[in-house]
Amino acid sequence: MYQALLARDSRFDGRFFVGVTSTGIYCRPICRVRMPLQRNCRFFEHPAGAELAGFRPCLRCRPELAPGLSRAESSSTLAHQAARLLDAAVSHGQELSMARLAQRLGVTDRHLRRIFVAALGVPPLAYLNTRRLLQAKQMLTDTRLPVTEVAHAAGFGSVRRFNAAFAGQYRLNPSRLRQQTAPHIAPSIRSQTATPINPTWVHVNLGYRPPFDVAALRSFLASRAVPGLETVEGSGAALRYCRSLAVMQLDQLRIGWVCIEADGTRPVMRVGLSDGLLPAIGQVLERVRQAMDLDADPSLIDPAVARLGYPPRPGLRLPGAIDGFESAVRVVLGQQVSVAAARTLTSRLVAALGEPLNIALIAAEPGIERLFPTPLAVAKAEPATIGKLGIVRQRVAALQALAQAVSDGRLQLDRAAPMEATLAALRLLPGIGEWTVQLIAMRALGWPDAFPATDLALLKALGTRDPADAQRRVEVTRPWRAYAVMRCWQTLEPDDADLCEPEQT
Repeated sequence: MYQALLARDSRFDGRFFVGVTSTGIYCRPICRVRMPLQRNCRFFEHPAGAELAGFRPCLRCRPELAPGLSRAESSSTLAHQAARLLDAAVSHGQELSMARLAQRLGVTDRHLRRIFVAALGVPPLAYLNTRRLLQAKQMLTDTRLPVTEVAHAAGFGSVRRFNAAFAGQYRLNPSRLRQQTAPHIAPSIRSQTATPINPTWVHVNLGYRPPFDVAALRSFLASRAVPGLETVEGSGAALRYCRSLAVMQLDQLRIGWVCIEADGTRPVMRVGLSDGLLPAIGQVLERVRQAMDLDADPSLIDPAVARLGYPPRPGLRLPGAIDGFESAVRVVLGQQVSVAAARTLTSRLVAALGEPLNIALIAAEPGIERLFPTPLAVAKAEPATIGKLGIVRQRVAALQALAQAVSDGRLQLDRAAPMEATLAALRLLPGIGEWTVQLIAMRALGWPDAFPATDLALLKALGTRDPADAQRRVEVTRPWRAYAVMRCWQTLEPDDADLCEPEQT
C-alpha cells in the first residue's frame, strides 16, 4: 500500500485510504500533498475505518469522490448487501435504523453487527454516519444549498443533530467548512467535445480506476440515444453525455439536467447538475457512478475477459442505468427487434407519455426537452395508446406489468436491490423471459455476472448457435460474464451487433 501511495497510482483509488498520524488527516492514495513517512501511515479499507480511528477527511483529495468497490467484489456476503442498503439510504436522504436494516435482511441486530465488523472492519452505524457526513461535506463544498437542506438531504433528522455530528467528527462546524472550501467549479478536463458543460451549474469530479475505454462507452450510448431525452457527443477518447432526469428525494420530485464529460487524460469524469437536482446530488451522483460503471476495477476484469482470446480492449466498462425503470423498459422494447428499432420505439414512448420540461423554469440544455415516462404514467396509459406507437400487444402487456410492479413498490431496480429476489420477481411478469431478465440484471441492477445466453449477437460473435455452448465458453470469465458479453458485441460489424434474441414467453 505504501508503494502505491508513493506512486500515487490511480488504480488503487478507492481500494484503500491512508491516515497520517502526524496530521490526523486521511487521504486517497492519489493525493498530491507532501508524501508522509511510512511510520506515520495507517491504512484502511473504507473511510469509515479511518474516521472511527479519529482521522478527518482531506480537504484537497476529498475521499468522498473516490470510486467504490465493484459489485462482484461485494456480492457474496450479507454484510455487503447491508452496506449497499446503507449507501442507498444516504443517497436518498432517508433515515434507516439498524433494527429496520436487520429486519429487512432477516437477521438480528447483533448478528448484523458481527458480520458487518468482520467483513468491513467497522460497525454498521459508524459506516452509516461516515457516509452521511461525507455526502454532507460534498454538498457543502460543491453547492450553495442552505445548511438546513444539506442536513436533511444527507439523512440527518435535524440541523442540530447534523451540526453536532459534523463538529464532533471533523472538529469544524459546517459553516466554517463552507468558508474554507467555497463552492467552486471543479477543475475542467481538456475536453474535445463540442459544447462544454453549462458553467452556471454545479460541477463535481468523480474518480475512476484507469484504464477506461471511453470510445466503447460512447459508441454504446450513441447507438441508443433517444432524441429529446439525451445527447451524446465526442470523438476519440472524449465523451459528453447529457440528459434530463427526475428523481424523488424526501418525497419531493426533483427535475433537471445532468451532463457527464470525460476525455481520458485524467482518471475523472466531470459531472454537471442543474439547480433543480442539487437537493438530490447524492442520489444523482450514485446513479452516475452506476451508469458510467465508475467503480469497476480493470485489474480484475480485463484479465478475466482476455481469456476469451480476443485482442485486448483495456478498461472495458459495463454501461449501467441512470434510471433503473427506464433501462428495463428499453430492454423490453428491444425484444424481437434491432437496437435501432428499439431506439425508435423508445423515442415514440417518450414523445407520447414523457412530461415536457418547463425550460422557462430550468436552465436549458440544448436538444433535451422531455423526461422519460414515469412508471405510473406507463401503468395507467390506455393499452391502445401505447399500441398505436407500433408496440405489439404482448410487449404492451409486459411494459404495463413492469411499470405497475415498480409503481407499487413491489419491484426495485437499482444496485441496492436483492439480486435473486428481484430476478425471480421479474420472471413472474408476463412477457418477461430469461433474455430480458439477464439484460435488466446487466443494465438496471449493475450485475457483472449477468449472461443473456440466447442473445443472437453474442452467439454470432462466439461462432455458435447453441446457448449451452456459449455458456461453457464464457464460463472462464466468471464473475465478469457481463463484461465478456460487451467484449463479444464489440467484435461484430454494426449490422450484426444490432441483432437480439426473440423472447418466447
